[in-house]
Order: sequence, then structure tokens, then C-alpha cells
Amino acid sequence: MAEITASLVKSLREKTGAGMIDCKNALVEADGNEEQAVEILRKKGMATAGKKAGRITAEGVVGSYIHMGGKVGVMVEINCETDFVARGEEFQQLVKDVAMHIAAVDPKYLKREDVPTDVLDKEREIETEKLKSDTKNANKPADVLEKIIAGKVGKYYEENVLLDQPFVKDPSKTVGELVTDKIASIKENITIRRFTRYKMGEGIEKKGDDFAGEVASMVG
Repeated sequence: MAEITASLVKSLREKTGAGMIDCKNALVEADGNEEQAVEILRKKGMATAGKKAGRITAEGVVGSYIHMGGKVGVMVEINCETDFVARGEEFQQLVKDVAMHIAAVDPKYLKREDVPTDVLDKEREIETEKLKSDTKNANKPADVLEKIIAGKVGKYYEENVLLDQPFVKDPSKTVGELVTDKIASIKENITIRRFTRYKMGEGIEKKGDDFAGEVASMVG
């Protein structure tokens, strides 16, 4: 029997919107074959997100969140299919939760595809040099080292990409999985389109206090 890993279950969950246990059971039944597992879930009426992924999301909400007494602010646009859902309490709460998460965790990108190639290349270069400088890795095969580097890049996504970040209110799921859960619950396609995070004074070089200079000018 094929090994049913957490990553396999996660991948199937993101594609179908089905629950974790249902995804695992479907993978066991399909002996690890993801396509067959999707078919099993669809036959049981459990696959929802995958079927809705291509549907147009032209409605939605631009939400905001202000934190730390006005020191951090976020605006986020989340889209759905109908205005009726956009005005609903569950969707409105999702917008608030995502905005709050962005304020707290400060993601740099929305999705993996948004990360510039040169940034990823630099990360790989840094991690490669770290591995080379560690004598413990001297005799490790190249494919093993490549897997370690891939894991480090995955960690970079987890720290910097919104959809890959553990949701701040429930770290057992990512923000992407949170959205998938809502698609399954609300029964409409939902997409996070864009966001902006502001931090008071960010990018402004603050003038430091030169106490010694002030004293010198007064004396001389």
C-alpha cells in the first residue's frame, strides 16, 4: 500500500475542499492516487472547492484592519461570486480574519507565483552556501542536498507568502486552507485578489538625537 503523507492529504484538500479525514480516507481507498481520490470524493459529494475554482469572482469586499492604536493598517480585497454572499456574515468574518492576519504576520507576497525569480535564486544560493560550509554535509549525495534546499525554499514560502502562511488564529491550517474551507462552507468560489499593509513611519529615516552634538554647540 502507498504511504499516505500529510502533503498528499493537504494537496487533495486544497483541490477539493473536502475535510482532512475524508481526504485521507479517499487516498487510502485510491492507494495514494490523487486523481482517483478526487473522483471518489466527487462521487460522495464531498469535493466542492475543485469544482468551483474556475468560476468567476466579480463580487466581494475591500476590508480593512487597524492595529496597535493606528500604528499598523491593512486593506485587502477578497472576491466571491455574488453580492449576496459578499454581504453575508461568514464572508465578512473571513475578510476581517485575513486582514488581521496580514497585520500580524506581514506577508510580502500573495501567492508563490508572485515571488520574483531573482529572490528565489538568491535564497537557493544562500542555502547552498550554508550547506557547503557545514562539514556535516560533506558526504551527502547531491539529491539529498537538493531536497534540503527545496525544504528551505518551502520554509521561505511559509514565512513570506500569504496563502502559505499558517493562519494566525489557527496555525494548524494555512491561509490558503482557510479560504478552501470557506469555499466548501459558503459554496461559492472565493479568491484573495490583493492586499496592502501600512506601518506608521515605514520607509522614513528618523532623525536621531545627537545629545553630545547639542552640548558641544551650546558650549562652543
